Amino acid sequence: MDWFSPAQCVGYVAFVLGVGSFLQTDDRRFKLFMAGECLAYVVHFALLGNPTAVASSTMSLLRSLLALRTRSVWVALAVVAINIALGLYLARQPSDWLPLTASCLGTLALFLLQGIPMRLVMLVGTFCWIANNVIAGSVGGTALEVVVALVNIVTIGRMARQRAALVA
Repeated sequence: MDWFSPAQCVGYVAFVLGVGSFLQTDDRRFKLFMAGECLAYVVHFALLGNPTAVASSTMSLLRSLLALRTRSVWVALAVVAINIALGLYLARQPSDWLPLTASCLGTLALFLLQGIPMRLVMLVGTFCWIANNVIAGSVGGTALEVVVALVNIVTIGRMARQRAALVA
């Protein structure tokens, strides 16, 4: 594996944007950084030749941008339905469903939840991405998702402490 191939370099860009996303306690900034991460992921997985991850990342990019404008349940369900349709069309093995599942969870989280609950559901999706990236051989993607999981857990803790301080 070439650690500095174009595919891996774009994965490292996704890494930086993903970590930046999960450091945000402001939901709008979180979604903006996530859109950037998703765009980098589209290019990364295209270069790695993983069409289900490309489809999932494209849908994640779209949903991140839509979630900046609306919290409509119907829009969320439409994005989930498109993800499922893409999976039915593209998936060839069970592991192909990992990024699609992560995208569906992320969609529901971004449209229907806020704050800590949103980040907890995103954490479950992160574990799906970790598994996908290990299987796909994505060095930057795997590193990104492991660090994102850790940063997300720390940010959830920060938000919980902030909430507790407001209540006290």
